[in-house]
Amino acid sequence: MSVSVRDVAALAGVSVGTVSNVMNRPDKVAPDTVARVQEAIESLGFVRNEAARQLRAGQSHSIGLIVLDVRNPFFTDVARGAEDRAADGSLSVLLGNSDEKPEREAAYIDLFQEQRVHGVLISPLSEDLSRLRALRDRGTPTVLVDRQDGEREFSSVSVDDVAGGYLAVRHLLDLGRRRIAFVGGHLGIRQVADRLRGAQNAVDEVYGASLEVIDSEGLTVLHGRSVGEALRDRAAFARPEAVFAVNDLLAVGILQALTMLGEVRVPQDVALIGYDDIDFAAATVVPLSSIRQPSTLIGSTAVDLLLREAAGGADFVREQIVFQPELVVRASTVG
Repeated sequence: MSVSVRDVAALAGVSVGTVSNVMNRPDKVAPDTVARVQEAIESLGFVRNEAARQLRAGQSHSIGLIVLDVRNPFFTDVARGAEDRAADGSLSVLLGNSDEKPEREAAYIDLFQEQRVHGVLISPLSEDLSRLRALRDRGTPTVLVDRQDGEREFSSVSVDDVAGGYLAVRHLLDLGRRRIAFVGGHLGIRQVADRLRGAQNAVDEVYGASLEVIDSEGLTVLHGRSVGEALRDRAAFARPEAVFAVNDLLAVGILQALTMLGEVRVPQDVALIGYDDIDFAAATVVPLSSIRQPSTLIGSTAVDLLLREAAGGADFVREQIVFQPELVVRASTVG
């Protein structure tokens, strides 16, 4: 049976209000009474219901973070950055994985609102931000992560993905590759669409260059492997000379499939570049060129924006922070 505050009060010989003061405002209680209550707490093994207390106060000490796919190390690093910065303010981070499913995203938004979180950080799936607008209008600060807000309705922190897509494909073109393939699933996701737009901008600058768009139907290693097997099975003249994968997980899967049977050499036959520069991009069988994003900085900056909005009141001016991506060249393009 669980131990209640009344049990602690009875053992210590004080009122329930005194126990509450010891836990929340010990400076208002005589030292000997504090010692007696703490001894009772330890003796009974009492654990306070912090969630209930915070709900009664109207707000918890937690931040909700909703990411597209927690399996992607990029989002793991974003979460780490958010967690580290939140801890500086004595806040915790509750992580929700939408798994690129609108119904899961909606469920987490509702859950975090029910939990009275201090605010919500989210990498949204679609352009429809009506649910987030309603969340914010009900008093929950909301910041977009890894996504720009062109309408400036929300604070946001992101990377210039159009520039990143351009950097990736311009690198391939500068190596003399002309038949380029863009591999990316869920083209309705803004980040994917922006990277494709940047890739197309680079191709449009070079006469004779072409861009084939391949929908991988997802953004995981397995989806990349499926695309890689299809490319491997093409006749050599029908294969692209280079591939830009919209994230490193896809690129790793493509690399595995292309090199598995030794029929296609990377980068000699097909150059390959990914996006995110996750930790193990440099450790693949052919080290992977990639576009680097400052993932932990994105997470910590998002928390900073959230806290500023929470403290800013009605006159708060929302901010859109955009970091620039960086090309990281490895053996998958210039081996």
